[in-house]
Amino acid sequence: MTDAVLSAKEKKKASWIKKASILSEALPYMRRYSGKTIVIKYGGHAMGDEDLALSFAHDVVLMKQVGMNPIVVHGGGPQIGRMLDRLKIESSFIDGLRVTDKATVEVVEMVLSGSINKSIVGAINRVGGHAIGLSGKDNNLVVAEPLRRTKKDPDSQIEQILDLGFVGYPKEVNGDFLKMFQNTNIIPVIAPIGLGETGETYNINADTMAGAIAGSLVAERLLLLTDVAGVLDKDKILLPDLTEEKTHALIADGTILGGMIPKVDTCLHAVEKGVKGSVIIDGRVEHALLLELFTEHGVGTLIHK
Repeated sequence: MTDAVLSAKEKKKASWIKKASILSEALPYMRRYSGKTIVIKYGGHAMGDEDLALSFAHDVVLMKQVGMNPIVVHGGGPQIGRMLDRLKIESSFIDGLRVTDKATVEVVEMVLSGSINKSIVGAINRVGGHAIGLSGKDNNLVVAEPLRRTKKDPDSQIEQILDLGFVGYPKEVNGDFLKMFQNTNIIPVIAPIGLGETGETYNINADTMAGAIAGSLVAERLLLLTDVAGVLDKDKILLPDLTEEKTHALIADGTILGGMIPKVDTCLHAVEKGVKGSVIIDGRVEHALLLELFTEHGVGTLIHK
């Protein structure tokens, strides 16, 4: 047998040993999370990149196969924006929230509950999973109310209520409906659309929707996939572990600011509702979910009591 053939066999054997070692290290974490509910907010670059989307689908299927109960809540802001542009429907934003009139909410529902939701369901099913697409309207999964924002007039200092149209906030979550899937092989994939008490359709922020669902189920983990590494300190170094108290202090001293504040608020709210831990993860990292759940230190920022 030639040296080249031996070398190829040795490399293959080394690869097998490495894979076995990885599985052995992951086994305690698989046991830890077996039977536990993990709510995942899926969005940002992770959803727009084809390779990362396929990686995400594989990760979610593996989570289900090792006994976990993953629930996916997805966003879709860029796709909504592109469709509105195509239809020549103008959008405006207040504090990062899209003001949603009747024409806009119809497009939002079409994009979120239609093309995006079914694309994610299809990807999961294509790699061996069994996903089902839902929105908050299905079986009254999420009953919503109008989201209100106030703003002080700089001259009079009088607070004004801002009208965001059909932008909603989860008022009630039918957690029992989602619990029906726990002992099945079905993975729920949920579009952030809510139903008003008198039949209105509401567009809900995907982070907020995921946090409300995680809180209603008292999930083991809420995982928010983002386009940043996690919460950073003032020197731009990742903070891997934060208590509620430390998180509030970082908001107060300006370390956490801008668009990270609403994400952190979602994490804190979920923890207050009984979620064991909320994690902000960089969705641009391949297999970020598995690295967070099945390694000792994870890859994001864990916020917990």
